[in-house]
Amino acid sequence: MVTAAKKTSQVVAHMAIAFAIAYAVTGSVVFGGLAIIIEPVINVLLLPLHEKAWLAIRAKSSSTRDRYLRIAAEKLSQTILHMGVAFTVMYLATGSLALGGMAALLEPVCNVLLLPLHDRFWNNLEQRLNGNMHAV
Repeated sequence: MVTAAKKTSQVVAHMAIAFAIAYAVTGSVVFGGLAIIIEPVINVLLLPLHEKAWLAIRAKSSSTRDRYLRIAAEKLSQTILHMGVAFTVMYLATGSLALGGMAALLEPVCNVLLLPLHDRFWNNLEQRLNGNMHAV
């Protein structure tokens, strides 16, 4: 149940970020709505594949230093993934390289900064619920 709520909340957070950026960049509610539908869905579909691939890569870490370098590379890769999706969606929607570029810069920064806070909230909630369930 918590996993479903977390995933739903994650989609809503992506949608809000996508709308805010598309609206701020274009001034259009229509493009904001288009971004809500397309961009977050693509990211939510791609991110589990990205995480699975990086889990395998991180598992091969032989030292603490190597582990940290792989985590940094994973975050950079995640940012590039978000940039590519944001650019593609905005470019296809507007035909503008400039607007695509602006979305490509803003969207991943917002996601990389805000989504870990989102995940931390849900992980803490799940731990509290599991802790309370074990106490009963």
